[in-house]
Amino acid sequence: MITCCIQYTIDPWKVEDFERYAKAWPPLIERCGGDLIGYYLPKEGANNFALALINFASLADYEKYRERLSADADAIENIRQMKESGCILVESRSFLRKV
Repeated sequence: MITCCIQYTIDPWKVEDFERYAKAWPPLIERCGGDLIGYYLPKEGANNFALALINFASLADYEKYRERLSADADAIENIRQMKESGCILVESRSFLRKV
């Protein structure tokens, strides 16, 4: 089991746009083969970041998921809307293992 940790730097003036983007993902992630743990925004402290955690059985399963996601019309539209809003400034991924 691996967990994909997506780290976002977001525009703090566009948190609602990011929330809309994040709330659209759960059925798309599941449909494409991921097991979403959740999207997270800070409750207190710095307000310009967010996290997403998604489980996969293996890195090979993650790669298949990315292929399916890149062909999914709803995912493509969600990404288009996110880019149009400018709510995400930087996005990076790390893969975690449970200790």
